[in-house]
Amino acid sequence: MNRGDNIFVAGHAGLVGSAIVRRLRALGFDRLLLRPRHDVDLMNASAVLKLFEDERPDYVFFAAARVGGIMANQMYPADFIRENLLVQLSIIDAAFATHVKKLLFLGSSCVYPRLSEQPIREEALMTGALEPTNEAYAVAKLAGIVTCQSFNRQHGTRYISVMPTNLYGEHDNFDRAAGHVLPALMRRFHDAKVAGDQHVVVWGSGAPRREFLHVDDLADAVVHLMQVWGEPDAAGSVVGGPDALNEIVNVGYGDDISIRELAAVLQETVGYEGAVRWDTSQPDGTPRKWLDSSRLRATGWTPSIGLREGIARTYAWFLEHHHSARLGDS
Repeated sequence: MNRGDNIFVAGHAGLVGSAIVRRLRALGFDRLLLRPRHDVDLMNASAVLKLFEDERPDYVFFAAARVGGIMANQMYPADFIRENLLVQLSIIDAAFATHVKKLLFLGSSCVYPRLSEQPIREEALMTGALEPTNEAYAVAKLAGIVTCQSFNRQHGTRYISVMPTNLYGEHDNFDRAAGHVLPALMRRFHDAKVAGDQHVVVWGSGAPRREFLHVDDLADAVVHLMQVWGEPDAAGSVVGGPDALNEIVNVGYGDDISIRELAAVLQETVGYEGAVRWDTSQPDGTPRKWLDSSRLRATGWTPSIGLREGIARTYAWFLEHHHSARLGDS
């Protein structure tokens, strides 16, 4: 990318999109195409095509998606698969029609089989059954990956797909029920502290292990990958190999933690002194999700934000913005 290129960040107001915008601006990219949801419905193929025809983006960071935790995925599976499929087809079709130079599609670690060997390598894709609690969302993301690869193979496009691990950070969804586990628990502990509650109920056993990456590290990684993945290095070799554009790339932190351990860190950070009760009648989800990010590390990238530091930064942001943050009404 050059600083004179037009760059469209789809989903720029969300957790991932806003971090990508921050990173691009920090690097001096200021020709960013940012359109709020009320201006352009990304599920409307005609509206998206018109946007692309009018603005002619050179590069696309595809971070727009309907996302949520276990409860949201169980309550609204039809919405998760339908909305994500519509957005994906609208944007990828428009990118192809207007000859976008390169597109980076944000997938998810939930695309991997529920019982994948740990850490999960990219080769595990579609080798086993998905986790039932987020199957609809995972199938939509799988369709996005295959769509990008299919356009590459048939039309010679340059679309790449990256699989981030569990993310957290500023601009997250702190809804107690619909948010992902880290921000949702942070909100529950905060509300319990303010209300003086004696205990907080957490779903599941606390045994599952998850890997968490601060969203600013993800943004740094995807901007890096847009620049180097599938491009020639100093020696003339293609970064990622000759078929790099059709190889997905994991983006992880490199270590994981149990949900019980995570709850303890969050409780300590928030300063909540009550008890934690585990509701084992509720599902745990996938037993473990820990990504093998050696493919990404081989390009020279490493994360820089530790989990405790990232959680402290996220809670500080929440305290400053909790009146305008996404809290939901759960």
